[in-house]
Amino acid sequence: MTRQDFILKWLFYALALLPVWWLDLYVFNRLPVFGVSPRLLPVAAITVAVLEGTVGGAGFGLAVGILCDAVYYGTWGGMTLGLCLLGWGAGAAAKYVLRRNFGGCLLCAAAGLSLLALFHVVSGLFTGLAPLYPLLRVAVPELLYSLCTLCLLYPWFSWIYRRVPKPVGL
Repeated sequence: MTRQDFILKWLFYALALLPVWWLDLYVFNRLPVFGVSPRLLPVAAITVAVLEGTVGGAGFGLAVGILCDAVYYGTWGGMTLGLCLLGWGAGAAAKYVLRRNFGGCLLCAAAGLSLLALFHVVSGLFTGLAPLYPLLRVAVPELLYSLCTLCLLYPWFSWIYRRVPKPVGL
């Protein structure tokens, strides 16, 4: 793959992230279910990681993590490192253990979002934000609602993946 192909590929992924970001900020934010709205950006990062592999997943996760820290309230910079590691882990799981299909993406997204929810619950307990039960009443519906959005995001990023240039041999 040439340098121009590499730049075009990641430019297309960045452009594909813009409508997801818009949906996250302006559409799903106004459609709460059980009082919570989904987080589409982490699901998008994990989806691209499953499709692209470890290095691409870590890089895209890093970029999306920076965006998440800028958009989401109360992340304190944790999403940058967290999504980079989740992207790397999801890419490795998809490359060596799971298939690069919807089922593999669903498993990676469920694991990644569970880890993010666990981190938010533990940090909420540690800082004294709330007791365990109210934190779980927010974290569990948010996790499930975010997983439901995978039905929108996987076809979108899969369509992009099929059209971007790939290295020779894939």
